[in-house]
Amino acid sequence: MNEALSQGAGPDLVVVDMVWPDQSNHHGTLFGGAALSMLDRVAFIVGSKSLRGSVVTAAVGRLNFAAPAPAGHLVECRASILHKGRRSVTVDTSLIAEDLLTGARTECLTGEFVMVRQTAAPDDAEPAGAAAAPGVPPALGPGQACTLVAEIVFPGHVNHRDVLHGGPAMAWMAKAGFVAATRAVRRTVVMAGSEQLDFKASAHVGDVVEVMARVVGTGRRSVRVQTDMWAESAKTGERRLCTSARLTYVAVA
Repeated sequence: MNEALSQGAGPDLVVVDMVWPDQSNHHGTLFGGAALSMLDRVAFIVGSKSLRGSVVTAAVGRLNFAAPAPAGHLVECRASILHKGRRSVTVDTSLIAEDLLTGARTECLTGEFVMVRQTAAPDDAEPAGAAAAPGVPPALGPGQACTLVAEIVFPGHVNHRDVLHGGPAMAWMAKAGFVAATRAVRRTVVMAGSEQLDFKASAHVGDVVEVMARVVGTGRRSVRVQTDMWAESAKTGERRLCTSARLTYVAVA
């Protein structure tokens, strides 16, 4: 029997993404299938963290397309667990579009996803208790907001050694940094440079990758953003700091 969780708490996960032209329809707005994919991704991440295993989408319901998300806008995907059972969770999700230059926000899509943990093989039993994370993200100072981009490592993201390829990793870090910088100044920005980027640990297929970006300095036209990329095993909860970099963005308008 499912156990209803307490109501009124904040979302379990809030991640951001961007609406690019290749995700848009002929109206110049986010294609419905791409929007559903974004919400399915956050539901998968929340379900994996909650059930600690390999999960699949079992059902999608209560979909409501309320407004379009234009190309060039940020989309914020929010997920909260409504009910949790022994092998399944029901996740409430919403997608909010944000104009990065004005800050105007519009709720575009809501829906519920039922995620089910696949039955483990006899030699693949869930470990007793959650594994302690060897690393913990740094605490934020007062008023220091963090932008989070979350991705799932799929086979197409890895190299011939089954390790996350550097290209997708750097693209995710650049996206998180871009959003953090633009939100800070509400102007159009471009990346102008980055400090040394060292890959300290690997991410593998099935891992959840989270890129945390926070503004650490602003000038007249420039914004410096600290980005840290963490990988987490969906099965054990083990977290690894994969790489860090300080990115510099410059306002062009």
